[in-house]
Amino acid sequence: MRDFEGKVAVVTGAAHGIGRETALALAEKGCRLAICDVNEAALEGVRHELEANGATVKAHRVDVSDRTQMEKFASDVVEAHGAAHILVNNAGVTVYASFEEHDIEDLEWILGVNIWGVIYGCKFFLPHLKAAGEGHIVNLSSVFGIIAPPLQTSYVASKFAVRGFSESLRAELAEDRIGVTSVHPGAIKTNIIQNARLVTDTHEELRNSTQRLFDQLGTTPDVVGARIVRAIEYNSPRVLITKEARMADALKRLMPATTDGIVARIFKRVSTQ
Repeated sequence: MRDFEGKVAVVTGAAHGIGRETALALAEKGCRLAICDVNEAALEGVRHELEANGATVKAHRVDVSDRTQMEKFASDVVEAHGAAHILVNNAGVTVYASFEEHDIEDLEWILGVNIWGVIYGCKFFLPHLKAAGEGHIVNLSSVFGIIAPPLQTSYVASKFAVRGFSESLRAELAEDRIGVTSVHPGAIKTNIIQNARLVTDTHEELRNSTQRLFDQLGTTPDVVGARIVRAIEYNSPRVLITKEARMADALKRLMPATTDGIVARIFKRVSTQ
């Protein structure tokens, strides 16, 4: 999609971080915006920021894990803007716990947001993307959609699922002028780590040390937003963001049998820092 001017772009999880920066980057290209998040106060701040920059934007409080809300969100967007051309499924959450420690409710929560949110977004917006004659879907996976560290079983499951779902969907939509991109960020300076649920206090220090590492070495979310816009522009099937994501991908290709052990040792070292 080379011409963004006047296109309607939908961004979930837009109140902070990658979602906010992606919305700003799409607005700079001339898109009209439909943004959503569960944090209504923060979302309103992003709406005011976009409007101050001259963008046309509607903000919607939506829980992406709720089927009814997502179906209504798609209808509301088309009613307000008349069309939908770009969908960025960005909303995501995580939990720090071993699989044994996980409650079923925690698993349902994270899979609800991270995978069902993506599925609902694609399902309910796809007819409108097709009706527009041209469209693009961006699904946020992760470096943990490539490698599988310990204490992230639910997050890894959701992000591997997003990756596979996106690859299959891209093949299905190849003849419909609708591109599909899976995005795999590494360490990004967002609040997803600090906001991660802790099932027990056992892993609090690991969460905090990981957040410190992200704050020190992580890439800023605006870099991700710019790369997402470029991926839409060039119809990229997959985007690896940050050197650790590229390294993880290379390791997994070169040493598939030993990479998981290397990753586990790295995370154990981080937890003791």
